[in-house]
Amino acid sequence: MKKIYLMAIAAIFALASCEDFLDSENYTGKDSSNFPITENDVNQMIASVYEASFYQPFANNDVGQYFTYANLASDDMYGGGGSDDKPTQALDHFLFNVNTQMESLWSAAYKAISRANSALASVDNVADETVRNQAKGELLFMRAFNYFDLVKCFGYISLVDKAPENVTEAQTSPEQVDPKVIYTKIGTDLKEAWEIMPAYPYDGWSKLAYGKVSKWAAGSLLARVFLFYTGFFGEATLPTDDGAIDENYVKKVLDDIVEKSGHGLLADYRSLWPYANSKTKADYDFVADLGETWSEGNKEVLFAINYLYLPDWSGTQLHQSNQYSLFFGIRDGNWQDSPIFHVGQPSSVYPFGTGWGCGPVSPNFYDEWKMSEPNDKRRAASVLEFPDDYDWANTANWMEATGLHQKKFTGVRSGGGDFYSFCAEMFGSGETGQFQASHCNSLILMRYADVLLMRSELYKDADKGMNEVRARAGLAPVGYTLKGLQDERRWELAFEGYRWDDIRRWGIAADVLDRQLGGAIHNDGTATVMKPQGGTYSERYKATKGYYRIPQAQVDLSNGAIKQNAGWDGTTGYYSQWQE
Repeated sequence: MKKIYLMAIAAIFALASCEDFLDSENYTGKDSSNFPITENDVNQMIASVYEASFYQPFANNDVGQYFTYANLASDDMYGGGGSDDKPTQALDHFLFNVNTQMESLWSAAYKAISRANSALASVDNVADETVRNQAKGELLFMRAFNYFDLVKCFGYISLVDKAPENVTEAQTSPEQVDPKVIYTKIGTDLKEAWEIMPAYPYDGWSKLAYGKVSKWAAGSLLARVFLFYTGFFGEATLPTDDGAIDENYVKKVLDDIVEKSGHGLLADYRSLWPYANSKTKADYDFVADLGETWSEGNKEVLFAINYLYLPDWSGTQLHQSNQYSLFFGIRDGNWQDSPIFHVGQPSSVYPFGTGWGCGPVSPNFYDEWKMSEPNDKRRAASVLEFPDDYDWANTANWMEATGLHQKKFTGVRSGGGDFYSFCAEMFGSGETGQFQASHCNSLILMRYADVLLMRSELYKDADKGMNEVRARAGLAPVGYTLKGLQDERRWELAFEGYRWDDIRRWGIAADVLDRQLGGAIHNDGTATVMKPQGGTYSERYKATKGYYRIPQAQVDLSNGAIKQNAGWDGTTGYYSQWQE
């Protein structure tokens, strides 16, 4: 499998760099004067940054990832999980359940930033200019990516922009800075990455391994940061160390992606998602007429997280499989093999698989979509409506369950339900797989449709991309309005982690979040409705501005350098259990 390449390099590098940072003996002969030199050296170095960014946050088997938070905090999903999955429900309501909540994101992001800083300090050793610029661009992108998640999540964070030069620096906690300082670093990094990276047009990832950052991904993230920063802070430009990025610059970036990248929309929206894979397709009537099948690395994907296939549970490698498919899988009392996961059985939800039940789709989202675009093909491609005879009495303490579930990255089975993940049938050696470990489908973080929608938003012109997106969904062209653009992003990019950032940058979060209240749910199999927990959604948002609680251990360890965010002092925002 192609996806093993980057993962294997990351594992090798991690093993090769586990000595204490104070150890001065040169065991390998490699130091900042002679490493990296070769392209293999560069790949080892960069893979360690990817590893910290995308796999470390799941190492403790918790929900502390920004992608999870952005989905659950939005108005499109509830927290869900079981009655013992209180951190999941807490995220949805802007509350916390344990002091360590979101610490995995904080720690992994700063680890990735530290590795990127060290690599950037020596990447100029590479003589080949093309290899050097690609490597440097990837490192700048990954540093910016991690800072962007941190600053959106926590707001007032520390800037660590270089490797420590002595023991004192290494043991001193940097003080918090204004978020705009962090955005200046992000803007600077992404502008340089965009300008130096080689412009490899999409050709099936022959020049770059699938899962590596391209110039086009760097440009897409730059546009996303620009829109978030200027919207959230009400400013016209994104600051950099040597000036500012204005709207015209970003328009040109997006124009170049459209005209030069080789990326484009797939013909059918369903082809983007793993349920359209070649193994499942035979048993899933919804995609029976689909002329193409799901394929990783298709032309619409600008950037994705790659995952390993594991035939069975592994305590050391589990976080390198796609745990989003597990966490956001459908919860049921029979974890392994409930009849509902098989074709033709009562209450069948095939081909979607079992998991922890995070992220039930909120009824208001589904109802608003039907009202806005009753003929939108994407709705059935994105949301599973449970059968009318679904057995709510056997849902393993599922909380905030709605009978609506996203289809895009939940676990997918095959073979009529015999394989716990289609990956087992596609990549295994005869085993049926394991429902926690065998998900290896990549998670799309950036795709071409977002580029088109950002382009229309900046130009205020639906013909700059928005109508192309609508045409694929079977919808007629429209003139540009901000409300129309906002709805189009909500439907096209549903459950892909965009909505939370969008409602914050548009300044509408407090207005739309409370629409979730009153939605029909099941708690422990009992019908009820969504109710405020620790205050209404809008009250909690106004108290926090959407910034999450900084992990208390980080505040305590900083010796006063880090202060807790507003709305989270002491036990404010603590969630103990569901309150009727």
